[in-house]
Amino acid sequence: MNTTAPSPAAIPDTLELFLVTAPGLEPALLAEAQEKGFADAVAIKGGVTVSGGWPEVWRANLELRGATRVLARIASFRALHLAQLDKRARRVAWGDVLRADVPVRVEASCKASRIYHAGATAQRVERAITETLGAPISDEATICIKVRIDDDLCTISLDTSGESLHKRGHKDAIHKAPMRETLAAQLLRLAGYDGREPVVDPMCGSGTFVIEAAEIAAGLHPGRTRAFAFEQLASFDPARWERMRATNAAVAPSQRFYGSDRDGGAIAMSRANADKAGVADWVQFDQHAVSDRTRPDGPPGLVIVNPPYGARIGDVKSLFPLYQALGRTLLARFGGWRVAIVTSDAALARATGLPFAPNPLTFTNGGLRVALYTTEALPETEPPESADASAE
Repeated sequence: MNTTAPSPAAIPDTLELFLVTAPGLEPALLAEAQEKGFADAVAIKGGVTVSGGWPEVWRANLELRGATRVLARIASFRALHLAQLDKRARRVAWGDVLRADVPVRVEASCKASRIYHAGATAQRVERAITETLGAPISDEATICIKVRIDDDLCTISLDTSGESLHKRGHKDAIHKAPMRETLAAQLLRLAGYDGREPVVDPMCGSGTFVIEAAEIAAGLHPGRTRAFAFEQLASFDPARWERMRATNAAVAPSQRFYGSDRDGGAIAMSRANADKAGVADWVQFDQHAVSDRTRPDGPPGLVIVNPPYGARIGDVKSLFPLYQALGRTLLARFGGWRVAIVTSDAALARATGLPFAPNPLTFTNGGLRVALYTTEALPETEPPESADASAE
């Protein structure tokens, strides 16, 4: 009788990659993936699928601004019970992607399947890895294997990002209720920003919108200064990765980017973050209230703002005067500019008096349902007549 164990199923050269994003923002990530030239891009619930080899995995982490993480799907098979899962997990060629000297951890979920115990599922896959490859298991490991069993189909994915991709690696100071960089990039895109116009944020917090806009205009890759989980994989090629990163050089934008906030601490944070991101020469942060925000010299562009809203900071009723002041300021001084506002409360948006388009885009941010309200270019207002002119 032949007792030779079956050979492991090799990891394919071309992988299905799942680019994760917040529900509701899949169209923005799809547009970005297509713009960046990723193959077979398709939007599905919670993200976008593309295909490619390991260099495309590295490039997705390095270049995509809207993805929160990049998962590489390395195996898929039917599993009707734990013994079958154990046997088939051992046939995965773990050595093609994992290193025996690097710890891993396994996260599992089960839905509508005969295998329903996520903990037992994770244990079987952990044992398959340790007994076939020898890699240690650790709850603190950077390398994470994600196992999903849905309708008896087991899909094994490798989280190639590590920390969430909103952690660009060049933002230390954060204000209360900060905007995540990945979300800021997608909202800028959805508001029509393409890197060729000035941007103003009159409630800038720690400066995320302004800094992200400047990076886009300068052509800087979002992941240029951080490390990724894929650097600890057996499939990693350090020399090729360094060549990929070295191709990114900033091009000084012709326009500038402006942020303001009434909180002096927020302005200090914004300046520090801009300096670390390498965009300080192209941004300007000033301390003053919304009602003191003036229009910058030069052509019109985009005003984008993430003001406080009741479910996030403070009481809703107390916020109406703030939204009213924002609307008055923009209508009086920003003729020709487009406006985009993020809020969870339609009444607060209406309080601005701004001519928002119907049917704002809704999405989930930290478990909260919010919306992006946008306008076309605001109407130009006639400057008030001077005292001399009125006396003639």
